[in-house]
Amino acid sequence: MATKNKTSAPSDFEDLKKEISHRYESLSRRLRDIARFALDNPSIIALETIANIARTAKVQPSALIRFAQALGYSGFSEMQRVFQAYVAEQSASYKERIRSEMARDELSDTGSPPSLLSQFCEANIVSLKHLEEGIEAGDLEQAIRLLREANHIYIMAQRRSFPVANYLQYMLSHTDCRSHVLDGYGGMLKEQAQCMARDDLLIAISYYPYAEDTVEIVDMAQEKGIPCIGISDSDLSPVCKAATTHFRIHDAEVHQFRSLSATMVVAQVLATSLAFENKKND
Repeated sequence: MATKNKTSAPSDFEDLKKEISHRYESLSRRLRDIARFALDNPSIIALETIANIARTAKVQPSALIRFAQALGYSGFSEMQRVFQAYVAEQSASYKERIRSEMARDELSDTGSPPSLLSQFCEANIVSLKHLEEGIEAGDLEQAIRLLREANHIYIMAQRRSFPVANYLQYMLSHTDCRSHVLDGYGGMLKEQAQCMARDDLLIAISYYPYAEDTVEIVDMAQEKGIPCIGISDSDLSPVCKAATTHFRIHDAEVHQFRSLSATMVVAQVLATSLAFENKKND
C-alpha cells in the first residue's frame, strides 16, 4: 500500500495544487484548513519544521502528516520536498520571506507614523511584486475576452472588497460598457442578481472569510451559465473554484490591517486593457 501511495503522489507543485483542488471537498474540515494554509503559504511549508508549521497553522503535527498521506505521500517530509522544489524556483519567495522578517522587526520597534508608513510601503511593494510575477498572461487575456464579449458586466463585492467594486465600475464606465455594482441597496440583492443573463459577465471579489452573499451570487451565476471572473486569496476559495477564470491575490497585511493595493491594480489592469482592446478594434 505504501508503494502505491508513493507512486501516485504528485511529484511537482502544479500537480499537487490540482490534486488538492480535486480532493478538497472530500477532505475533513481540519484537512481543508491545512490545504488552504499550505497553498497560501508555500514558503512556510517548505522552510519550517513540522512543529513550527503546526504552531503557525494552529493544528497538530499529526494532522499535517494525515494531510500528506491523504494526497498519497508516505509522510510529511515527502510532500515538503515538493514545496521546497517549488520555492527554490521562486526567488521572489525568498525575498518575500526576508522582507517579512524585516517587517516583523520593524513592528517590534514602534507604532509611530513614520514607522507605520515604512511598514505599509514595504509590505505593499512585496505584494505588488508577487502579483506581477504570479499572474499568467493567459488568464489576463481570457478575462479581457470575457469583458469584451459581455452584454452587461455585474460586479459583486462586500465588506473590505466593496471599494474595489465601486472603483472598477467607475473605470469601466469610461470604456463604453454597461457595468453595474450589485450593492443590494434596499435589501434587493437577489432581485438585482436575477437581472443577469447568459450573455452577461459577473466579476466577484471576496477574501477570507468569504462573504456569504458573494458566494451565493457566484453560485447563482454558475447555475445560470453566466461566466465569472473571480478575484480572491486562494485557488480553493468558493469564488475561484466556481469562476471561469480567476486571479489569486495576496494583499499586504500589517498590524492585521490588510491593504487593497494589489486588488486595485488588477481592477486597473482589467479596465485599462479593455479600453485599449476596444480602441484597437474600433
